[in-house]
Amino acid sequence: MATTTNSSVQAVLNAQAGSNKRRIHIPGGKWLLLVLLLLGAGAGWYFFGGSSSSTAQTFQTQPVKRGNLEVTVTATGNLKPVNQVDVGTEVSGTVSEVLVDANDAVKKGQVLARLNTAQLQDTITKSRATLASAQAKVKQSVASVKTAKANLGRLRQLYNASGGKLPAKSDIDTATNTLDQALGDQSVAKTTVASAEADLHSAQTNLNKAIITAPFDGVVLTRSVEPGQTVAASLSSPTLFTMAEDLSKMEAEVSVDEADVGKLKAGQKAEFTVDAWPGRKYPAEVTRVSLGATTTNNVVSYLTDLSVANPDLSLRSGMTATATVQTDSRENVLLVPNAALRFKPQWSGRRNGGQGGAGNGSSRQGGGSFLSQLMPHPPRGDFQKHVTSTAPSAGDADGMQRLWILKDGKPAPVKVKTGLSDGKMTEIVSGDLPEGAEVITEMGSNPASAGATP
Repeated sequence: MATTTNSSVQAVLNAQAGSNKRRIHIPGGKWLLLVLLLLGAGAGWYFFGGSSSSTAQTFQTQPVKRGNLEVTVTATGNLKPVNQVDVGTEVSGTVSEVLVDANDAVKKGQVLARLNTAQLQDTITKSRATLASAQAKVKQSVASVKTAKANLGRLRQLYNASGGKLPAKSDIDTATNTLDQALGDQSVAKTTVASAEADLHSAQTNLNKAIITAPFDGVVLTRSVEPGQTVAASLSSPTLFTMAEDLSKMEAEVSVDEADVGKLKAGQKAEFTVDAWPGRKYPAEVTRVSLGATTTNNVVSYLTDLSVANPDLSLRSGMTATATVQTDSRENVLLVPNAALRFKPQWSGRRNGGQGGAGNGSSRQGGGSFLSQLMPHPPRGDFQKHVTSTAPSAGDADGMQRLWILKDGKPAPVKVKTGLSDGKMTEIVSGDLPEGAEVITEMGSNPASAGATP
C-alpha cells in the first residue's frame, strides 16, 4: 500500500516537471523566431523598399534674363549751405540794438546789430589827445634842433676866426652834444606820434567793430543775441548770427564706409532723399572725397561732399540726407541672382553616411556593426541619379565659377565668368549659359513626388 502511494506521488512530480520544461523552452523558441522575422523584414525593406521608394528632390529656380545693372554706394549725412559763417564780435560791450531777425535776407555791409559805443568814443577822444601832444613835442624837438645847430655854427665860426684861440674846445664839444641830444629828442617825439596814431586807429577800428554788419549777401539762419545782452570777447568771439550766402546751392556732407570709399571719385552722379519730402529724389554730384578718416565708435568713415541744386528752397540746412552714389553700371547684360552662385548641391542618401555631402559617399558596408546595417534607415534620395560629377567649388583655378541649371528636369553644372554685382544680381561676362535658362537657387526634398520641379 505504501509502495503504491509513493509511485503515485512520483508520477505527479514527474508530470509537473515535464510541464515546467515545456513552459521554459517552448516560449523561448517563439521569441527567437520573432526576432529573426523582424530582422529579416528590416533587411528586406532596406534592400528592396529603400531602392524602390526614393525621396524626390525639388528645386527653386529663376530664369536667366537680360537687364541693366547699377552698382551703388549708400551713405547718410546732413545738408549745409555752400558758404555758412558765424557772425560775432571782437569787442566786448552791451548790445544796444538788433536790427535783423532769423530768415531775413540781407545785403553785404548792412548793419545787423550795434554795441554801446560810449566807452569806445572816450577811448578815441583820449587817443586823439595823446596824438596831439606827441605832435606838439615833435615841433618842440624841431625847434631845439635848430637852436642847437645855430649855436654850434657860431662857435665854430669864432674858433676859425680867432685861429683856434676862442672859444675853448670844451665849449664846442658841449654845443655838439646839445645838438645830438636835440636830434634824439626829435626822433623820440616822432616815434611817440606814430604810436599815438596807431592807438587812435585801433580805437576807431574797435568803434567800427561795435557795429555788426553782414559779410556778404545772404540769409540770416539763426539769431543768438538780444538788446541789452552783454557780450565778452576776452576769450573767444561770441556768435551773434549764423548766415548762409546762397541757399539755392547747397552741399550734402555724408559719411562713407571705408569698404566703399575706394569706389567713389569726384564727378560721379548721385541722388538723395530727405525725410521732409518722402518719395522725392534730389540729383547731386560728388565734388570731394576726403583723404582724412573720421572714427566714431571704432567705425572708420570718410566725409564726402555732394553738390546739390536747391532752386525752390525746399532743402534746409541740417536736414538728414540719405544719398545713393552710382559707382558703375552695365546695360543689357545677362544677369543671374546671387543665390544661384552660392548654391551647392548636397548629395543625400545613406550612401553618403545619411548626412549629405559632396563626393564623399561611402559604401553600404563601409562602417558600423552588422546589426546596425541591418536596422532600417531613411530611404535613399535620387539626386545622385541626376548628377554624376562631384560637387563644385566656389571658384575654379581659371577664374570661372560654376552654377547649376535645370536641364530636362535634372540639374546640370555650367561654368561662367562673372562681372559686376549689386548685391542681388550678378553680371555674366562669358560662359555657356543661354538666356532663359533656369538656374537653381535652392534645393529641398519632397517624399510625395518624384522628379525635379522649378
